Amino acid sequence: MIPLQVTLGKTGITVDKNGFGALPVQRVGRREAVYLLRKAFEHGITFFDTARSYSDSEEKLGCAFRNLREKIFIATKTPATTATGFWDDLHTSLRLLHCDYVDILQFHNPAFCPKPGDGSGLYEAMQEARQQGKIRFIGLTNHRLPVAREAVDSGLYDTLQFPFSYLATPEEHQLAARCRERQIGFLAMKALAGGLITDAMTAYAYLAQFDHVLPLWGIQRERELNEFLACRSTPPALDAVRQAVIDRDRRMLQGNFCRGCGYCLPCPAGIEINTCARMSLLIRRAPSAAQLTAPMQAMMKRIESCLHCGRCAERCPYHLDTPALLQANYQDYREILAGKPV
Repeated sequence: MIPLQVTLGKTGITVDKNGFGALPVQRVGRREAVYLLRKAFEHGITFFDTARSYSDSEEKLGCAFRNLREKIFIATKTPATTATGFWDDLHTSLRLLHCDYVDILQFHNPAFCPKPGDGSGLYEAMQEARQQGKIRFIGLTNHRLPVAREAVDSGLYDTLQFPFSYLATPEEHQLAARCRERQIGFLAMKALAGGLITDAMTAYAYLAQFDHVLPLWGIQRERELNEFLACRSTPPALDAVRQAVIDRDRRMLQGNFCRGCGYCLPCPAGIEINTCARMSLLIRRAPSAAQLTAPMQAMMKRIESCLHCGRCAERCPYHLDTPALLQANYQDYREILAGKPV
């Protein structure tokens, strides 16, 4: 039987199998964002994930749910590297969300695993915020397997948020299994692999196998929301047809490809790396005339300005040769513009 709910480990938080990833709502107007968020809630979605770094996402959640706080679960994140920054972020989040606590506060992709006594004061600040009732549970998000593993094994965290989809590696599956063993809530970010997985129902059917994993679907449009709401009444099964889609995508996408996480940015040459470095995949998997417009051509041409400084490769949590990916994608893009079939 396909599970319709998930419990996040020892937190006891039990919610619909669809989590609302609120990064994309920063790209739409307030009225549209509030409409999407309220529609999601009215149709059974009660877990909403945002972050201090998502521009006005927290503010939009605050507008949507200021009178419904006890009926939803809110997870947000701080990128702070100091205790002072932590408190500034937390107070700002609470003000924008129009609430006096968040259910889960997560360290946002830190380069190390914060622990008591490490000198940063970050974990101690988390503990104090919890004692004050400003947060209920402590979480961490990351794209680096070693940091994620350390967080899970430390016993200090209630939840872990990590990329997880049907493109996950064996090591990433082991991480998810370890979370289950330790009763740590597992939040699956990039469940559509940053847009490279284009069959949402197959993505849902695959993740439904993991009854301890809560997928966070990044939702920006009503049609996207409607797809996942449909799963509540008619959950898609992982049948032979969908397994064939997974097998095909794994052959095409696993390995040396850009996930679009954006941690390589900013680029000193102004290159939009997280789009340019995967343009070949985007243009083939979701063909659109918008990818060949003059602004997009200008964006890709910026690759010619690459300084070869190596900063993007140093920052990449997947250890990709980002400059080489940029050049390969630019060459392919030029060939497409010249008339080569996609």
